[in-house]
Amino acid sequence: MPKIICVHSYRGGTGKSNLTANIATALAMEGHRVGVVDTDIQSPGVHFIFGLEEDDMDKTLNNFLWGQCNPEEVAYDVSPQQVIDLGGKIFLFPASIKPEDITRILNEGYDFKLLHFGFRQFVKRLELDYLIVDSHPGLNRETLLSFAVSNLLILILRPDRQDFQGTAVTVDIAKKLSVNKMSLVINKALDSMDLVTLRKKVEKTYDLNVLGVLTLSEDMLRLGSKGIFYLEFPEHPFSDEIHRIIKQIE
Repeated sequence: MPKIICVHSYRGGTGKSNLTANIATALAMEGHRVGVVDTDIQSPGVHFIFGLEEDDMDKTLNNFLWGQCNPEEVAYDVSPQQVIDLGGKIFLFPASIKPEDITRILNEGYDFKLLHFGFRQFVKRLELDYLIVDSHPGLNRETLLSFAVSNLLILILRPDRQDFQGTAVTVDIAKKLSVNKMSLVINKALDSMDLVTLRKKVEKTYDLNVLGVLTLSEDMLRLGSKGIFYLEFPEHPFSDEIHRIIKQIE
């Protein structure tokens, strides 16, 4: 049965989009058909990681939300050759990065119900095994509705007091919404930290499973969102942890 996974963080700068792209790629490398929806419409960016340029995007999620196109017209096959060789597929549903489109969304908003109708249409028409929603940081109506329709909510947090507090608020709200399943991923931990103790502390604090603990990587910083880390550094400890995360998701 297809799964909708929402990847969210209370604050920006947690590495959410990079994690979304790497998790999606790792799942596709297992032979799955995976879709990624960029619902961070105010500040989209996951398309950069998949190498999709503005000129390549004839239609975007914005056009779908304004009733200007069908779901298939917003889907871009961004499958790397390594994924194709293993029988997988990655489809990206990008948001527009045109200033006039972002301004229009901010001024006029959009139909939230249509967005979530779109999720199911994306899954059905492209026969997806997984649809991963890269959400907008923080809490708003759009985000809460994404929580509600997801089979799994993955919350990304850093070992930072502000992240801990914001994540606590998010977890409390998600529980009130009766989210089906919720897990955590700790990102940007320092190598010098006791990662086992950190994991146990976070699991105890939120009473939730931690899927993985990822350390701050200079190699990731050097890559600078110019590719998918899981493919560029397949033997890296970061990639090993991503693999362990997706095995739990599967």
